[in-house]
Amino acid sequence: RRHMTMISLGGIIGAGLFVGTGPILNQAGPATILTYLLTGALLILIMRMLGEMAVAQPSVGSFSDYGRMALGNWAGFSIGWLYWYFWAIVVGFEATVAASILGQYVPGVPPWLIALTLVLLLTATNLYSVGSYGEFEFWFAGIKVAAIVIFIVLGALFVIGLWPGNSPGLSNLYAKGGFFPNGALAMFSGVATVIFAFVGAEIVTIAAAESNEPGRNVARATNAVIYRVLLFYVVSVFFVAAIVPWDTTFAEVVIKSPFTVAFERMGIPFAPDVMNFVVLTAVLSVLNSSLYTTSRMLFALTRHNDAPGFFTNTTRRGVPIWAILAGTSFGYVSVAIYYFFPANVFTWLINASGAIALFAYLLIAISELVMRRRLEREAPESLQLRMWFYPWLTYLSIAAMVAVLVAMFIIPDQRPLLIASVISLGVILAAYLLRRWFGPPERAPTEIIREHEDATS
Repeated sequence: RRHMTMISLGGIIGAGLFVGTGPILNQAGPATILTYLLTGALLILIMRMLGEMAVAQPSVGSFSDYGRMALGNWAGFSIGWLYWYFWAIVVGFEATVAASILGQYVPGVPPWLIALTLVLLLTATNLYSVGSYGEFEFWFAGIKVAAIVIFIVLGALFVIGLWPGNSPGLSNLYAKGGFFPNGALAMFSGVATVIFAFVGAEIVTIAAAESNEPGRNVARATNAVIYRVLLFYVVSVFFVAAIVPWDTTFAEVVIKSPFTVAFERMGIPFAPDVMNFVVLTAVLSVLNSSLYTTSRMLFALTRHNDAPGFFTNTTRRGVPIWAILAGTSFGYVSVAIYYFFPANVFTWLINASGAIALFAYLLIAISELVMRRRLEREAPESLQLRMWFYPWLTYLSIAAMVAVLVAMFIIPDQRPLLIASVISLGVILAAYLLRRWFGPPERAPTEIIREHEDATS
């Protein structure tokens, strides 16, 4: 339970909060607060849908299994491989970000070597046992939560004038062009970026299947997402926008996050070094979770003949060794790119992931629509956690995600991300057709449901 609580906490606080808020603040101004609030509301709805399905039928690799049960094998295949691909890309991205931070303190060591060392270190941690993953995440998340809470407390004292220094009060929210300095529509331009920062909260529904009390842990974690989104993201971003003028120029590298600037304005000594440590912890936390998530999703795909059978091989501690090693593949590719093209690696990795997580979320919402009807008809007693105002909030979530995809196509800077993601989706769907025509026989969704019920009993 201790691990489950911190995994759910760690998943909701990623490096995107500390690093990615700056560019969005430059685009939307103080309305960045609403950008995080709207995106957080969407995440809360997605987590509620996942919680409903996970409590009713806990499953390792739950996203792909629920899509398979609800929509057919093509959906399970697509969700599983989309999600695996997203997190495999994140392994490489987080390793290179961590290397850029550590490179400041060990100037004689090339960044690509630092990235390679981090990938190898956390791979070894995940290979040891699932308990070691939970233990690492427990402490990583603890540091992130402490940093956010301290920032909110000090930020509140500074804004109301109880902290030494020249407090701007709330003037930064309206003095420079108002709350919407670049127009009300500008706050929607950062939604796709913020979604990337939010991805990870749903990992708890995968980890729950390996915990002692899966149903209770999932219910507790998904309910807690609401106040965690509001506290850790919305409230902290509110104080960032109140303390740091929206037109402040932020460095493109991790070093100068808006949280660092806010601490500096409050007169906190060694603010850059303190925030570098916190950001590094967040990056290592996400890297740790990435390796865990890719292995479990690949393990689930293999159980349905959607990946080579040897990925189900486990160690004596029950760890899927080959599935973990496969998840590090993009990490090593990223290290190679970092070595040959260090200036382009971040752009390449972001473009490679893009809206992939949004596609997976969209299929999850559609799956919940179908699964809910089936469960109400066949096993109403399993619906211990229900989606609010079903089906209307589910429809609203689907419409919101489609609107974000349309907005990405319209916004010039976001269009390449969407195109890269659509190409990735097309490749996965083509792979499914090849798998269906030339691969081993598919298993019917009813067989999967029956297998789950037998295992539960």
